[in-house]
Amino acid sequence: MSTSWLNEVKWDAQGLVPVITQDAVSGEVLMFAWMNREALERTAESGEAVYWSRSRRRIWHKGEESGHFQLVREMRIDCDNDAILLKVEQVGGISCHTGRRSCFYQRFTDNRWQDVEPVLKDPGEIYK
Repeated sequence: MSTSWLNEVKWDAQGLVPVITQDAVSGEVLMFAWMNREALERTAESGEAVYWSRSRRRIWHKGEESGHFQLVREMRIDCDNDAILLKVEQVGGISCHTGRRSCFYQRFTDNRWQDVEPVLKDPGEIYK
């Protein structure tokens, strides 16, 4: 597979591009992450979301530990070529390491962040 399309991405100084991941059917934003060139290439080749973990400083195949893989249904790039949008099918219905559907489970209300989405599965049961 030709990889010349990767050269069109405007990578930041660390060689990363931000990625917004949303449910392909509902449009719900599930998470925000980063990809480096290898992660984006592997995502395109495999059809499953692969990210760059800044905290672990390594490639991270979403679901590798939890089993909550993301099957990529569509991949887009924004008008400046510096942000990626993934539309995915979220296997198992959980995208957040906290055991919730979405990483965006806190809402700003009454001058503070409040949890507004339930934990669907205890993270201790997901990550052994």
